[in-house]
Amino acid sequence: MKRVIRSLDQIVAECAGLKQIRREELFCGDVVIITTRNSIYSVQVLENDRYAVSGGWFDREGLAPAQTTIAGCTWGGSVIKADIIAACGLCVEFGNHLMTSAIQKIVVIRQRNLN
Repeated sequence: MKRVIRSLDQIVAECAGLKQIRREELFCGDVVIITTRNSIYSVQVLENDRYAVSGGWFDREGLAPAQTTIAGCTWGGSVIKADIIAACGLCVEFGNHLMTSAIQKIVVIRQRNLN
């Protein structure tokens, strides 16, 4: 995969148009389905900035559902947008430093809509 180098100005400009899910928009019990280029993750919001994560690497390693944190989203490098947990085109970085492939689709299921 070819590494793309962006200036800080380019990164800031890209942020304005991102379809993103901010931490502050989620409540305990909400579930976020994140489809990446390579996997699908189910992320349930817990208390104290913790998440129960299934799918992708966590399933393949037999760790699902894993309780972890989410550092934020990145373009694949060291710049991280910490106020969001998912944004189309970016990669999720979990608390264990696992980074997903690029996000293609995000679906939020509110806890009140779950049975």
